[in-house]
Amino acid sequence: MKKAVICGGSIGGLFAAAALRKSGWQVDVYERTEIELSGRGAGIVTHDVLINALKALDITTDNLGVFVKDRTAYDKNGNELMRLPFPQVVTSWDRIHSLLRASHPDQHHHLGRAAIGYRQGHNKAVAILDDKTEIEADLVIGADGFGSNIRAQMLPEIKSLSSGYVVWRALANEADLSREVQNDVFKTFGFFVPTGSQIIGYPIAGFGNDLREGHRRYNFVWYIGVEQDELKDMLTDEKGNYHSVSIPPPLVRDDVMSRFTDTAHKTLPANFAEILEKSEMPFFAPIYDHHSPIMGKGNVGLVGDAACVARPHVGMGVTKAACDALSLADSLKKFSIISDALAAYSEERVAASARAHYRARDLGATIFVDPEGGNEDGSRNPNLHEIVSTTATIVN
Repeated sequence: MKKAVICGGSIGGLFAAAALRKSGWQVDVYERTEIELSGRGAGIVTHDVLINALKALDITTDNLGVFVKDRTAYDKNGNELMRLPFPQVVTSWDRIHSLLRASHPDQHHHLGRAAIGYRQGHNKAVAILDDKTEIEADLVIGADGFGSNIRAQMLPEIKSLSSGYVVWRALANEADLSREVQNDVFKTFGFFVPTGSQIIGYPIAGFGNDLREGHRRYNFVWYIGVEQDELKDMLTDEKGNYHSVSIPPPLVRDDVMSRFTDTAHKTLPANFAEILEKSEMPFFAPIYDHHSPIMGKGNVGLVGDAACVARPHVGMGVTKAACDALSLADSLKKFSIISDALAAYSEERVAASARAHYRARDLGATIFVDPEGGNEDGSRNPNLHEIVSTTATIVN
């Protein structure tokens, strides 16, 4: 039985583990956090490709999420600008992660063990952990996110670059919202797109994947442009410590939250303002992206965000990771030499990832288009139909 070590126990790592395990590999996952991962319930969008990938790995798709049938854009006054039929299932990060995690044996899942690098051997590779443990395997997979230590060693020239904007996220309980909001914006995949920012939102399951009406939540996502100096200030905590990539939500300063609240009062339509007001504490993350020119070398491969980050506008992070995993397992079946399998896998998935990566950047650029006459109320965005019809859709 061939052995694989996967560095990272998030969704990308667990997809790879499931795909390799189904192909007959022994798979051990090493996750740097000391407790089981949680995505704070953040919403994600499903695609047929993702659902088919789950089924291919014998993972249930029952009760996966909430079905929405329309996409709706609003202006500052809450008027409906556009409604497109667009049936789709929206779910949560926690739901997908919990399904994948349940499929992976506990004895092969190791928490509090971070990979800091690797060493290529003769037809083998060695994962090096932060406690200096070295674990030899036929295959080492970097699934350790956009700040991947495995990618940093394989491709030191590839850096995650800031997009020039951040995303604020929040969740509101359906039961806390007014009847008017429950009957209108809650039921749809909603948009508000004034120049310089963009809001999307949609219903997801409640705690414990509760899909009953009245027990669900609304996933609120707000992209806002920030200057570099402003971002540096937002990433600095009360003690003056600067967090170079992202800042833990509890460490965000009160004045940063106050500025966010003031901006919300000035910018949002009443329906989205109510959702935000009744949400749990919002949190933000800078948007970065990168794209690796290769996804495998020797006996070491990359999957998911470790290889490529496509900005969340395309809603393909989870789907891309699933496709990476299936492609990797398929290539390893076709080639007896692992380095050859990784070369074939890389050729296929680098091209596919590039399409998502560049499409996401194009969608991100629409945030800052300012038409003649302005678009402060979101009613005159020249890209409105493109945004509504192509956000969170599959990129072929």
